[in-house]
Amino acid sequence: MPSTPTRDRSMLSVFAALTAVACFMLATAAIVAVSAKSDTSVATSAPVAVTLTEYKITPAAINASGHVQLNVTNGGTMPHNLSVPDLGKATKDLAPGASQTLDLGNPAPGTYKVLCTIVGHEALGMVGTLVVTAGGSSSADAASGDMAGMDTGAGGDPNDPATLKAMSDKMQASFAAFPAKTEGLGNVPLVPTVDPDGTKVFAITAAITDWEVQPGKVVKAWTYNGTVPGPLLKANVGDKVRIDVTNNLPGAGTDVHLHGIQTEFAMDGVAPITQDIIPGDGGKFSYTIDADHAQVGMYHAHNMGETAVPNGMFGAFLVGDMPLPAGKTVSGIKIPADLKITQDIPMVLNDAGVIGLSLNGKAFPATAPVVTNNGDWIQVQYFNEGLAVHPMHQHEFPGIVIAKDGLPLDSPYAMDTLLVAPGERYTVLYHTNKVGTWVWHCHILTHAEGPDGMLGMVTAMVVK
Repeated sequence: MPSTPTRDRSMLSVFAALTAVACFMLATAAIVAVSAKSDTSVATSAPVAVTLTEYKITPAAINASGHVQLNVTNGGTMPHNLSVPDLGKATKDLAPGASQTLDLGNPAPGTYKVLCTIVGHEALGMVGTLVVTAGGSSSADAASGDMAGMDTGAGGDPNDPATLKAMSDKMQASFAAFPAKTEGLGNVPLVPTVDPDGTKVFAITAAITDWEVQPGKVVKAWTYNGTVPGPLLKANVGDKVRIDVTNNLPGAGTDVHLHGIQTEFAMDGVAPITQDIIPGDGGKFSYTIDADHAQVGMYHAHNMGETAVPNGMFGAFLVGDMPLPAGKTVSGIKIPADLKITQDIPMVLNDAGVIGLSLNGKAFPATAPVVTNNGDWIQVQYFNEGLAVHPMHQHEFPGIVIAKDGLPLDSPYAMDTLLVAPGERYTVLYHTNKVGTWVWHCHILTHAEGPDGMLGMVTAMVVK
């Protein structure tokens, strides 16, 4: 049947032709779709993922075009933000794990600096660039973590001998400025007035004040009585105490939470739950406490605490004294039966806001050394008013922890490095029995050192 193969061949030819047409149409559609997508990317770039860690912005160089959006995530362990100063745009301070989309609009082509504005973080390497081009799509040339994009603070290849020598020289030179003088001193004991009924009255005023964190670095701090930390409040067990608060913050309301100090509900300092907000520009409120047992506490703002406290609105509040383990042996350390404390030193830790990485409101080299005599026993009260944990390390003398959060320990213990979390207080004894200048610092190394030398949370124990 000769006609059948001919008909089959004709049908196959038609089918092949139709298939070719269909493929051509699909290919043409794909090209059109790709072209449309390409055109869209010029007008609106795909969001660029940016990750913040200690202390790095990844990618260090961000390429984008058109309408620029950055999906910013804090992949670190402490608060960070991302700012583009020339565009007047910034994220909020992001907690660890938090994200925010930063919409930059349609910036003109050019190179823009990006950085974390939390005090000290730029110097530690949290700086990069945003390169906006007239066309193309967003890209991140340093997403792989290539060291070539990293800013060491000293310039050049971080493994180059000249770069390393420059960094080493800066580290050595940074010690020469310690201890540096600055204006202002925190933790000064506030002498109360005494009412006719015997009530001790402490007057504190909240205000925004110029504060010199380190030589030449003056910030607008949120303060009590003009200092960071605020004045030290000290009462005796059995005292009746009143704290008279005047709020001179411009416009902003405040309250004062007595952290770790046991009070009546109405005195807990949490507006609007326990009290009305203390209005700014002169509002007043008084807190009353019956100091019926020894306590180690802090006082700080609760309203807008994420801004007010890191910016300096905190202070130490001590009631009585923690019992001493006189005559005991702790971890092989014999404590004399006639133990006498020669100094009781508050050490307030901070790491954020305008104050930044600091001890008692000052950053190295303006941190004050603790000076003792050979053989002294001193007591240190650690207070963490920051947003991160701080392992505090004293280079020579073991610390004997006798109380945590104002609660005496049944079994005091000795330690070399003490991890102090936000809100915690520790009461620690040190026997300074060896002459020398012993470094004392937070052992998160980037809280104490950077490419330009020592910084932040560093001081010394000077034993004469």
